[in-house]
Amino acid sequence: MKRTRLRFESIHQIMGSDELAVILLTDEARQHALTVVCDHPMTQQLLMRLHQPSQCRRMLPEALLQMLTGRHELMIYGLHDGQYQVVLADESFERNAMIRLSDAVLLAVVSDIPLYIENQLFERQSIPFEEGAKGVAIPINTMDVPRLNIALQRAVEEENYELASQLRDEINRRSERCKVSNKQ
Repeated sequence: MKRTRLRFESIHQIMGSDELAVILLTDEARQHALTVVCDHPMTQQLLMRLHQPSQCRRMLPEALLQMLTGRHELMIYGLHDGQYQVVLADESFERNAMIRLSDAVLLAVVSDIPLYIENQLFERQSIPFEEGAKGVAIPINTMDVPRLNIALQRAVEEENYELASQLRDEINRRSERCKVSNKQ
């Protein structure tokens, strides 16, 4: 499996939301970027590590890192129902755990554990990286259903019917998948 190593670039509050922020990850060449929505508690955790790292030495992520033996890596390998699928694994992949992408980013920021993404997924989900850009795009397939509904309502209010149609289609696709899963 071909993969790309990602690096943490920045984190920014989403305009109009006190509860959400966007994490920006880039490839090592800083040519392409991946956007990740995170909640307020994770935003606070990341900002604390970025601005006051010495105060975090005895916090849980840092303490758990001291207990890990051997080499580990983080791998983004899929996307399901608006959530990236991420695994933390040892070098043999015999011991692994599924974690949220925002937690993987935090772990990568506080350690030397590399964060990778499968190349085809990165090509599909990434956007060109532009340093100093005023905003970034968030792919609708990475938004959860409540956020999709809010975005749909906003698109209709702003009479952006093309976007509203795309959002409605994504909501319907997920609803159909959920119905099929429940029947099985």
